Amino acid sequence: MTGLPKPNDCGLQPAMKTFFFLPPVRQAAGGVTVIRRMASFLTASGREVFLVPRESPTDGPGWSPSESFVEAPVVPWDKLALAPGDLWVVPEGWVNALAPGLNAGARCLVYVQNWAYLLSALPEGVSWRKLPVEFLAVSDPVARYTTATTGRPAPVLRPGIDLELFRAPEKKPGILGGGKIRIAWMPRKNKALAHQIKDTFLHLDPALAARCEWVEIAGLTAQGVAEALASAHIFLATGFPEGCPLPPLEAMACGCLTVGFMGFGGADYMRQALPPEGDAASFTPWWGLRPVPWGGNGLWSADADILGCALHLKTAAAWMLEGAASPSQLLVGTIAQARATAWAYGLDAQRAAVLEHWTRLEAQARDI
Repeated sequence: MTGLPKPNDCGLQPAMKTFFFLPPVRQAAGGVTVIRRMASFLTASGREVFLVPRESPTDGPGWSPSESFVEAPVVPWDKLALAPGDLWVVPEGWVNALAPGLNAGARCLVYVQNWAYLLSALPEGVSWRKLPVEFLAVSDPVARYTTATTGRPAPVLRPGIDLELFRAPEKKPGILGGGKIRIAWMPRKNKALAHQIKDTFLHLDPALAARCEWVEIAGLTAQGVAEALASAHIFLATGFPEGCPLPPLEAMACGCLTVGFMGFGGADYMRQALPPEGDAASFTPWWGLRPVPWGGNGLWSADADILGCALHLKTAAAWMLEGAASPSQLLVGTIAQARATAWAYGLDAQRAAVLEHWTRLEAQARDI
């Protein structure tokens, strides 16, 4: 569906229109879906909101119309005509896409979804400190990084996951009687390191590793991902750098024991479940973690720590095998805290946060 803003002929100050830039990516993965959902929430609230793809959306995974939300209308790139009262929202990795907003004198908002691209995408000689833009951050660690490198505040606007889709089954596949411990992983997240972790794990405890089955999650629809996670006992998170990684949250919602890297941004919600002693080092970030109402929700290691992650994977598999007959309090508690974490990142929470923040942006626009 294509729509264009209607001119205001009544002489009154028009309501703030929001335009979201959609980058030319082959697959509309997590970051693009987050933006589309934000636009949907705002559209449903009665606001004038438009999606602006740099190129026509393809038929690739993630681009098809979603059944879980109503799409905002689309303005083709060559039809875009911003005005000073408009809000132009651009992801952090697409600095050149700010040009239409800057040239039109519109209010420019950079939504930083991954701290790693905030500076790497800047043209030579360009500094965020000199550009007339504002920032939003996808997580508390990303806000910390953004403020440190730009000198400007970056309010946090977290993403959400579909808890109707990603949910734990009544019962996981059985392990007793020779059943396999199913370990889910995503090759698009540092595939080579994932293989190193797997190989290390295989040599740490061959007998335990023989009881495990690896479930590769790739090229699936959201429904397929949810089904794969629901069938798994453990999820191996190998993504870094990350802004606010959604796959571990989805795995938590599906009842998986999650092991792996924080990616820096994952520290928004990841909390260590391992005690400080033992053969698997209990990693603690050097930066301050925000207070959260949940406790240890996974077995976390430093990014790229192959041995540490493999040891955590060994611990997780042992918990699962030993707990097949009688789950330990630590295993039960960790999975319970993981589910509580996932529920805090549901779409209802994201919707409320988006609407609240846009109400503040509109109030600021009226005061200008």
